[in-house]
Amino acid sequence: MTRENLPTILKLGVDTGGTFTDFVLQHGDEIKTFKTLSTPDDPSKAIFQGLAHFFNELPENLEIVHGTTVATNSFLERKGAKTLLVTTAGFEDILRIGRQNRPNLYDLGVERPREIIPPENCAGVRERLRFDGSVQTPLAENTGRRLRRLCRELEIESVAVCLLHSYADPGHEKKIRTNLASLGLPITLSAELLPEFREYERLTTTLINAYLAPVISSYIKRLSNSLHHSLAIQQSNGAVLPAQAIEKRAVHTLLSGPAGGVQGAFQLAREIDIPQIITFDMGGTSTDVSLCDRQPSLTREYEIDGYPLRIQVLDIHTVGAGGGSIARVDRGGLLRVGPESAGADPGPVCYGKGNKITVTDADFFLGRLINEAFLGGRMRLDFKTVIAKMTKLGNKLKLSPQETALGIIRIVNSGMAKAVRAVSLERGYNPRDFSLMAYGGASGLHCCELAEELGVRQIIIPARAGILSAQGMVRSNPALDYSRALFLADNELHSTTIESAFVSMLEQGKKEIFKLCGSGAIQVKRFLDLRYQGQSFELTVPFDSDFRINFHKAHKKNFGYAMETSPLELISIRCTLRLKRHFTPLPRQTRQTTTRAKAWNERDIIFAQGKEKVEIFLRKNLAWGHELIGPALIIDDYTTILLTQGFKAGVDELGNLLLQNCSGGSNTEDMEWFNKSGH
Repeated sequence: MTRENLPTILKLGVDTGGTFTDFVLQHGDEIKTFKTLSTPDDPSKAIFQGLAHFFNELPENLEIVHGTTVATNSFLERKGAKTLLVTTAGFEDILRIGRQNRPNLYDLGVERPREIIPPENCAGVRERLRFDGSVQTPLAENTGRRLRRLCRELEIESVAVCLLHSYADPGHEKKIRTNLASLGLPITLSAELLPEFREYERLTTTLINAYLAPVISSYIKRLSNSLHHSLAIQQSNGAVLPAQAIEKRAVHTLLSGPAGGVQGAFQLAREIDIPQIITFDMGGTSTDVSLCDRQPSLTREYEIDGYPLRIQVLDIHTVGAGGGSIARVDRGGLLRVGPESAGADPGPVCYGKGNKITVTDADFFLGRLINEAFLGGRMRLDFKTVIAKMTKLGNKLKLSPQETALGIIRIVNSGMAKAVRAVSLERGYNPRDFSLMAYGGASGLHCCELAEELGVRQIIIPARAGILSAQGMVRSNPALDYSRALFLADNELHSTTIESAFVSMLEQGKKEIFKLCGSGAIQVKRFLDLRYQGQSFELTVPFDSDFRINFHKAHKKNFGYAMETSPLELISIRCTLRLKRHFTPLPRQTRQTTTRAKAWNERDIIFAQGKEKVEIFLRKNLAWGHELIGPALIIDDYTTILLTQGFKAGVDELGNLLLQNCSGGSNTEDMEWFNKSGH
């Protein structure tokens, strides 16, 4: 690429995963892709490998959008900063007391989540606010001196401040920040990060942000200083923000990579006019699923490693089922798969360094991965070692190697089906009403069998399925979320009262987003947290003239009943400001005059019913109008698709594969959907 041929802005999406790092470069209406093994010891190494693939010298007009797992890995491995938690005296044990929720009521062996910080890093200060923000006990005069001494003695690197009822008045928290300013430490105030009630959730969210802030800040500064280019980071809510804004919002990057995938899947579904999808992102380490019913599902009830986060994130359910998930025999002699993963290093056995059989090894053993075409032919796989390791594992189970490999596939598919049911059936949605959007490096090998188990009739495999998360990042808008506690009884719930409460929040939001991201058209969405008077939980509904009616409808949908005559109460108000950007449309293809695609090769593949010879197609040779009947194998540079018996596939004008399950019979709606591809 010469600079003369570059558009005004050149955008590069970078998704750092547990096994691979993916790249999507948008050059006008042209999209280029690349994938390389991740470098867990330093994620930036893989990023620079990708940059070197595209450029000899980085162009000045390059914008990079990055989805990172640094925050997630640092928290799960407890490699965050040495953090001091400051709270109201007498409330130092909130972190350990929690909510006393028991995931399994009769389990006497419940293990509490690993601690984030040791007890001695929790400091109580003498002060007390009432729920309305009035001062019951002023902040002690010696607070600053005592906290500064503690920070020095404990070699503290970051501070989290979460005082009782500070959402009503941030004054005491701000005084503590002023008192500690001379130390030069990053300080997270709950009154700024999450000005809402519910002490435990506010505390855990604030603490996790402070715990991760120095790690994220250090990583972003190293990357930015090396790049000398515009860098944006994918947030957990599906939006992006400039890197410098993320340094104080580290907690918002915990679902950075998966959020890019859901965003990319939703954008694509909207472009091809498919309103209801279940995203299925099977990568090397895990599988992420999310339900989009005409819009992405958002939640504020997310937990990470047992700790609640009250920020708004995409509702993504994750299970430890990826291509790198390790197969083993448990103490009872049963075959188990995951959640442990071989990751990028050492990786699956077939990659040449691993020594434990994984899902990828099982797919390779069964003939579903083609050695000479894996990763575009740039990576050779080791079949001889896989045979030896699979035989050894099978001997422990008293099974043949083929039975062992098929068992691994069946178990991992079952785990992923359970995840899909968790976001659909368990929430009142029938997966048969949704299309399965399958992307990620390993999803194409498992999507048909998964659809069979779930009764899903329609599958979409995007044109760039192996790197869709990176594509979603390139096409994401900047956005900021705001919230504020506001307690109003039913007789105070007037639109004019609520409108006035939003004014200062919206003014602050517009000022901040323009400062961070530049000018542009802003889309504003406002929401209310409502509940029936006396309830201990609330539902979030859009703020409009019908907010009461919408709340009753939402309550009935979620819980099966509504109490239209019962008084309501408002708990919080919240809003999202999104800066709308223009994106170049995805590239279109030329319609083929024939539906017959030419096979590249054929080979034997092992299925549950036995060995069968199937045709192999190169995806780069498939175009709009082509049709395939299963069984068949479709080879892409970064993913492989197994079209099983009973499925047929068509290619639409964007290059997406539209798969239809014909084994259970088809109806008119199914055929209309399939005909979207022009068949």
